[in-house]
Amino acid sequence: MSLSPAPVIPTGRLSHSAQPTLVSADGALLLRPWTAADADVVHGAYQDAGIQKWSLRRMDSCDEVLRWIAAGERQWRQERAAQWAVADARSGEVLGRVALRWMDLAQGLAEAAYWVLPHARGQGVAPRSLTTLTRWALEEAGFHRLELAHSDRNEPSCTVALRAGYAFEGTRRSALRHADGWHDMHLHARVRGDA
Repeated sequence: MSLSPAPVIPTGRLSHSAQPTLVSADGALLLRPWTAADADVVHGAYQDAGIQKWSLRRMDSCDEVLRWIAAGERQWRQERAAQWAVADARSGEVLGRVALRWMDLAQGLAEAAYWVLPHARGQGVAPRSLTTLTRWALEEAGFHRLELAHSDRNEPSCTVALRAGYAFEGTRRSALRHADGWHDMHLHARVRGDA
């Protein structure tokens, strides 16, 4: 006899089809899976001082980026994570990234993450792409709760989380080590049914 509850999202529900392409409510942003053609853009993004400051990942070469893209494809098939390029829907230009960095289908839980390229910052790309991903994850994919964590020193990321409806839930003290040392991390979350 099993005492565990049934999984919130049954195994295979996501991986039975290709990772979806998502469109923002205003139609201006397209969230699509990364492709090998994006390697130069991703490599360039990780050379940006702003992304380096807050990201725990480094991408030192296009070969490393290609391995990351291939790993992302495997993670989708394994239902462990999902990465999207955020692109301008009209031009196709990549503006940033949004992701479910990890997914726990049994619990219906995932962690959202994002970054935006320097030339696209201050235009609402991060909150609109996060809102698009959140809508899909909670309403279509079937997740119950999405979490988001950022350094307590990263005020723009806190603003993005709040604008996308992620309630502030608390601070995880000395939780992650960045290049400049240990950072407290703010925890935000959205739960299915939140306004």
